[in-house]
Amino acid sequence: MPASPPSTPSDAPPSPAASGERAQPPTPKSARNVPDKPSVDGLEERWGERWEADGTYEFDRTATRDEVFSIDTPPPTVSGSLHVGHVFSYTHTDVVARYQRMRGKAVFYPMGWDDNGLPTERRVENYFGVVCDTSVPPGMPELADPPPTKRQDFTRVSRPDFIELCERLLVVDEEAFEALFRTLGLSVDWSYTYATIDESSRRTSQLAFLKDLARGDAYSQEAPSLWDVTFQTAVAQAELEDRERPGAYHQLAFHLSAGPDGTTPSGPDGSADVIIDTTRPELVVSCVALVAHPDDERFQPLFGSTVTTPVFGVEVPIVAHPLAEPDKGTGVAMICTFGDVTDVTWWRELDLPTRAVIGRDGRFQEEPPEWLPTDEARERYGRIARKAAGGAREQMVQLLTESGELIGDIRPIQHPVKFYEKGDKPLEIVTSRQWYIRNGGRSEARRNELIARGAELNWVPDYMRHRYDNWVAGLAGDWLISRQRFFGVPFPVWYPLDEEGNPDHDRPLIPDESSLPIDPMVDSPPGYAEDQRGVPGGFAGDPDIMDTWATSSLTPQVGCRWVDDPDLFGRTFPMDLRPQAHDIIRTWLFSTVLRSDVEFGTVPWRNVALSGWILDPDRKKMSKSKGNVVTPLGLLQQYGSDGVRYWAASARPGTDTAFDEAQMKVGRRLAIKLLNASRFALSFGSDGSVGAIEPGTEVTEALDRAMLAELAALVDEATTALEAYDYARALERTETFFWRFCDDYLELVKGRAYGPDGDDAAADEVPAGTASARAALAHALSTLHRLLAPVLVYTCEEAWSWWMEGSVHRAEWPTAAPLRDAAADGDPAALAVAAAVLSELRGAKSAAKVSMRTPIEKAVVTDAPERLALLRSVAADVAEAGKVADLQLVEGDQLGVEVTLADPGA
Repeated sequence: MPASPPSTPSDAPPSPAASGERAQPPTPKSARNVPDKPSVDGLEERWGERWEADGTYEFDRTATRDEVFSIDTPPPTVSGSLHVGHVFSYTHTDVVARYQRMRGKAVFYPMGWDDNGLPTERRVENYFGVVCDTSVPPGMPELADPPPTKRQDFTRVSRPDFIELCERLLVVDEEAFEALFRTLGLSVDWSYTYATIDESSRRTSQLAFLKDLARGDAYSQEAPSLWDVTFQTAVAQAELEDRERPGAYHQLAFHLSAGPDGTTPSGPDGSADVIIDTTRPELVVSCVALVAHPDDERFQPLFGSTVTTPVFGVEVPIVAHPLAEPDKGTGVAMICTFGDVTDVTWWRELDLPTRAVIGRDGRFQEEPPEWLPTDEARERYGRIARKAAGGAREQMVQLLTESGELIGDIRPIQHPVKFYEKGDKPLEIVTSRQWYIRNGGRSEARRNELIARGAELNWVPDYMRHRYDNWVAGLAGDWLISRQRFFGVPFPVWYPLDEEGNPDHDRPLIPDESSLPIDPMVDSPPGYAEDQRGVPGGFAGDPDIMDTWATSSLTPQVGCRWVDDPDLFGRTFPMDLRPQAHDIIRTWLFSTVLRSDVEFGTVPWRNVALSGWILDPDRKKMSKSKGNVVTPLGLLQQYGSDGVRYWAASARPGTDTAFDEAQMKVGRRLAIKLLNASRFALSFGSDGSVGAIEPGTEVTEALDRAMLAELAALVDEATTALEAYDYARALERTETFFWRFCDDYLELVKGRAYGPDGDDAAADEVPAGTASARAALAHALSTLHRLLAPVLVYTCEEAWSWWMEGSVHRAEWPTAAPLRDAAADGDPAALAVAAAVLSELRGAKSAAKVSMRTPIEKAVVTDAPERLALLRSVAADVAEAGKVADLQLVEGDQLGVEVTLADPGA
C-alpha cells in the first residue's frame, strides 16, 4: 500500500529561518515622501536589495498546511543561459505566488535547478572541449584554451574528472540564472533552492527508487530499447519526436518455400513470391518473419508457410497479427529485430527470435551473423558490415538489384522518423539491459487508474487534461529510466559477480537507506571490500544513471524535503500548484503524478497551470536548437523588469504567444504612468493625511462614489480571475480601469481635490467636497497599487513606499466591501456620462485649435433623461474640468454638445 503523506505537525518548533509576516492591512505613514520626478529606472537593484534585507518573501515555517500555498516550481535546465521563454512562464507563476501571499497565505515558493542529464553534459563537452571516457584513469589533463570545435579533437577525460568539470560549470551557470531571476523580481524564498544533482536530491531520488524496487514497481531487463547513437544512451517513449524526413519505398521479393508435401504455395499474385514494401531494405538481414492481418484473405492460405529472404536466403515464417495493416503497402510486412517499435511488439507477442545486427554506435556489426546459411550470404553481408544505416541501404539496393529481387522503381516519400528530442540522428533499436518503472504501459487497468488521478486535478486551461488522458491511454510500454551517461543520480545497486566474473542482475545488492546517497562506482556494498570490485566472486556497481525525468518527477518530494525535513514536508505536501509548459505534460507532469501515486496514494498537487510557447516572428516555437531564441537581460534593461513582466502577464494560460517588444513598451509606459498618477494623487493636502484610509473621512460626492463603485466591481472581477489563475484577464481589466481613472476621473476631480485654497487650507478647514475627493483618491490609489502589484512589482513597491508602511507585497489583497461602503449609492454610469461629456468639450477645443485651458462661455448638453439625471449629480465637476461658465442640460435622444468658447480678447 502507498504511504500516506504526513500530516502537519501541531507542535513542531519553527525553523531557524525567519518566519515571514502574513499579509497586513494598509498602514499609512505619518508623512508622505513623494519625489519631484519619479522614475522607473534603477528600481530593480534598490528594491531587490531591500526585499532581501527585509526577508519580504521568506516562507513562514510556523504555518499549518491549510495556511500554506505551495508551488512546485519548474527547475530550468542548466545548459548555458535562460531565454525569454523562461521569463515568460516564470512571471506567470510569480504573479500567482504574489497574489496568494497578499491573500494571507504563507507562500512556499522554492527554486530548483535541473542540472543533471544530457543537456548539461553536452554543454560541458562543448565548453571545455572534452569527452568522458571511462577507460581513462583519473587525473585532470591540461585542457586546450580555446577548446577545439570539432568533437574528434576533444580531450578524453576520466569519469571523476568529467563530473568535476560539470560541477565547476554549474556554479557559474546557476549564479547567472539566480541573478537574472532576481532582476525579474521573482518572489522566491532563495533559502529553499535545490538542484537535481545536489546531495539532498540524490538521497531523495535513490530512496524513491529503492522503494519502487521493493514494491516491484522498478525492475531491470535485457530488452530492445530505443537508442540514440550520438548520445550513446537509451531514451524513453516520452522523449521521442517525429520529424519529417525523405525516404523511399522499396518492393522486395521473398521466395515461398516448398511445403512438407514438396509443393510450393502461390503468393497473392499467383507467383512463388511474396512482395513486401519497406523503407528500410538494409534490415533484410535481421528479418525474422513476414506478418499479415489474420483476417486478410489474401494471406490466410500462407500462414504457417515459410519464405526465404532476398539476398541472404534465410528461411522465415509467415505469421498473423492484428497490428498488421491490410491497406498499407502490399498488406504484408517484414518483422526485423529491430526496425521500429512495432517490430518490438511483434517480436515479443509472437515469441520470435532475435537477430540484431546494429550496434550501439549505429553501425552494422563487423562479423557476419551466425544465422546466414551460406558463404555467398556471408560474403554479401561484408558489403554492409560496419556501415551506418544510410550507407548500408545504398549497398543493399545494389545487392537487391543484382539479384533481381528489387521489384519496380524506388518510390521517394516524406515520412515521420523517430528522433530523440535532443538528438540529431534517427533512433535505432538495440538490445541492452535497462531499468524500468511500471507506468501502465502493459496494463489497461493501471492506465485507467492514472487517468482517474489526472481527473482529480484542476487543469488550467481545462482542455489540456485531454493531452494527459491521450498520453496515458496510448502508453505502449513501461518507463525506461536508465541512461548510459555520467553526470546524474546513480542507481544505488551493485551486483554480485560469479566465479567467471559475470554479474547476477537478478540478485542486486542494496545499500542501507541511512547510507544514501551512494555512488556504486565509488562506494562498496555492505559485506564487501573495495578490493573485491570487478573480480570473480566480488561485485560490480551499476554503471548507469537515472534519466533526468526520473529525478525531476520527484520535485515535490525534493522541494518539500520529504527525506531531510519531514516537518516541512508535512506543511507543504501535497502542493497547491504545478506550473509548467504544455509540451511536457507527457514527461514531467505524468511522471510526477505516477511517482506520487505509488508512494503516497495521492496527486502531488491540486492545480496544474499550463503556459504556452513563445513564438518567433514566423510563428515558430523559440528554442535553442532552432537558434531563434532571445536572451532576456537586454530586454530587462531596455524596458525595465516591470515592462517585460507586463508582456508576459498579458498572455492567457496555455496560449502560445508571439514575442512582442511593442507590448513591453506598453508595460513600461504603464509603469511610468502609475508613478506619475500616484505622485499627482498624493500631492493634495499639506498635512500628509491619506483621506479615507483615516477613520471618519466620508466620501460624499457622486463622482467619487461612482468611481469607487466601479472600482469595487473591478476588485471582484480581478479576484475571481486570479482565483481561476487567469492573471491575463485580471491585468487587462485593471489596466483598462487605470487608464480611464487617469484620463477621466483625475481630470474631472482635480479641481475639487485642490480645493479653493489649494494646499494652504488647514485640515479642519477643507471643504467636504475636497475631503471627499482626497478620500476617494486614497481609496483608489491603495487599491490600484495592490491590484497591479503582482505584475508591476517594482513600480508598485516604489509608489506604495511614498505613503504606506511596509511592503505592498505583504499588504492585504483589496476587497470590494470597503469600497462599496464608501461608494454608498454611487452609480458607475455617472462617471461614464461625465467622461463622455468632458471628451466632447475637449474635442470642441481641439477642433477650434485652442488650448485645453481655454474657458467655455456656455455649453449646452443634450442627452436622454436618465443620462441627464446622472450628469446633474456630477455637473459641477464636469464644468470645472472643462472650464465651462454656463453648463446647460437639455433633454433629447442622444448625447450632443454645443460649445460657445469665451472671447479670447475679453
